[in-house]
Order: sequence, then structure tokens, then C-alpha cells
Amino acid sequence: MTQLTDLKAIVVDAAGVELTAEEHDLFKAEKPAGFILFKRNCVSKRQVKELVASVRACVGRDDLPVLIDQEGGTVARLKAPEWTEYPAAKTFGALAENSPDAAFKAARENALHMARDLAEMGITVDCAPVVDVPAPDCHEFLAASRTYSDDPEIVGLLGEAVCRGLLAGGVTPVIKHIPGHGRARVDSHLALPVTDVSHSELSTADFKPFAHLARSDMKTALWAMAAHVVYSALDPDSAATVSRRITDNVVRGEIGFQGVLLADDVSMKALGGTLESRIAATMAAGMDLTMLCNAPFEDRVRALAAAPRVTAAAAARIATAEKQRAAQAAATLGQRSGTG
Repeated sequence: MTQLTDLKAIVVDAAGVELTAEEHDLFKAEKPAGFILFKRNCVSKRQVKELVASVRACVGRDDLPVLIDQEGGTVARLKAPEWTEYPAAKTFGALAENSPDAAFKAARENALHMARDLAEMGITVDCAPVVDVPAPDCHEFLAASRTYSDDPEIVGLLGEAVCRGLLAGGVTPVIKHIPGHGRARVDSHLALPVTDVSHSELSTADFKPFAHLARSDMKTALWAMAAHVVYSALDPDSAATVSRRITDNVVRGEIGFQGVLLADDVSMKALGGTLESRIAATMAAGMDLTMLCNAPFEDRVRALAAAPRVTAAAAARIATAEKQRAAQAAATLGQRSGTG
């Protein structure tokens, strides 16, 4: 089996429902550390399972992380009628206003069923939950339905519920967008958001859900996706994905996140410079993995050539998270079959 430290520290995608010959050869030669699915890659359960297996065979790891954005609501790559449609985060936030306990239980059960759908096809990482705390002027791409509440305590509670449900179903959660995207007034897919509030304000609101999860018993089982957002009080010159200061002092330091740290998609317009310089900047900032999505094949070739190999520290975090995911999956399977 290919060693984790022999993989390129990048998550990439594919053009269609099966690998092209060129994609097959590229993945076999360059060995990306992860693969992410989009709607265009998913038409049936059997087809997705076969696509996932083919990517893992190329890379030479049967536990290669396979990711998807399946939040529920508008952000769902798996669509009906082939797959179950799940409610948006906002639904559980509304329930929590009257009954936090009922909302926690509902969010956990919802995530558990979602995870079972994913695990059945070999998908092991879900880019959810969104634990950003939306400010009143947060851009609608996030605030419309993808966030739980503007109360950090409720966000942390429901984020925990979703993480527990996903893990119980054998899927690793990716909490996002660390250290908080909720004050962004522009869509980071299109431009670079700048947040000008004080460090103290960020600590008492935006960071709280992430810190809550970083202190939980799931802390090394989680991944986190970093935000393409500038926080003037933390580093006025760089977005979080390319700021070593934010990674070390805030994400790993103040928040205390110990899991796998994944940069958001480097093809997004929030970042400037060449593709190669973006990848280098995310790695220099201390990201464990970077990510390229929805780019032409030629850009995937460039990105995989530019990406360094997974570091020993990142490999240890990836392996720890995978071990805990697999253990949770086995325990849940045992309970369902009556053997646990």
C-alpha cells in the first residue's frame, strides 16, 4: 500500500462519472492525498461506488479519503430521486430556539442517516458541518440557509451533534470554515472577504463553535476547512488559508484544533497569484492539505506537479482521523447487526 507520505498533499476532482484514461494515468503517477466528488460525478449509487474504487486503486490506498459536500439543503451533491434529500442547517437552528435537546437529537440522527448513505458508496469524508456564526451582514451564499444560528452556543451544540452523527455512521466530518466565515460580506468564490472586527470580538463569537469542537472527545477525529478570509486584527496581509500567523496562533493555538487542516479550494477568486503560488502559500501557512476543484484537466496536472508530498505530521493526523472513523464505523455496524 502506498505510504501517506508518498502522496501529494492535495485533494482533487474528476470531470465525469468515471475516470478518463488521462485522469487514471495522472492519479496513478502523482497520487493525490484525497479525491472530492461533485454533482457531475454522481448519477447512481453503483456508479459512485465504482468511481471511488477506481480512484483508490490508482493511488494505491483502499482508505484514501474521498470527500463530498453534502450539507443538506442547497449544498448537496447527491440529489433525489437516487438519494435522500436532507434539510438545511437552518431547519435545526430554528428547532433549537425552542428545544435545544430536540434539535441536538434531530441533527445527530439526520447526520447519521446521511453518513450511512455516503459510507455505502465508500465516501469517507463529508465537508460538513458549517459552524460559522453569521453576522447580520453576512453574504447570503452562507447566511441564507447553510448556517445554524447567530448564537455561537447553538452553533457549537448543533455542530457537535452533526459531527457525532457523521462519525457514528462512519464518515469523518470537516468543520468549516475555520476560524470563521460568518462576517464575510462577499462570496469568497468570487472575491476576497475582509473582516475588520477586533480579535476580542472574534474570540467571543466566531471562534467559539470551533473551540468547542476542538476541546471535545472527537478532537483528533475531525478535519477542518480553512477560510479564504482576511482578518485584519489577526493578519491584515493574508487570508487565513495562507497565513502562518493565523494557523499557529489562532487555529492550532487559541482555538486548539488538532485535526487535519484543509485549505478551501485554491481555484476560488479570493486568492491571487498563479496556481502554483497559491498551492505553495497554503502549504507554507501550515495547511496539511490543499484542494483544487472544478478546474480544467491541465490545471490539475499543474497542481499535482506543484503540490509537495504529505508531511509526516500531516500523515499522522490523517491516519489518526481515519483510525477513529473506521473504529466508529465498525462499532456502529456491530450495534446494528446485534454483535456489539
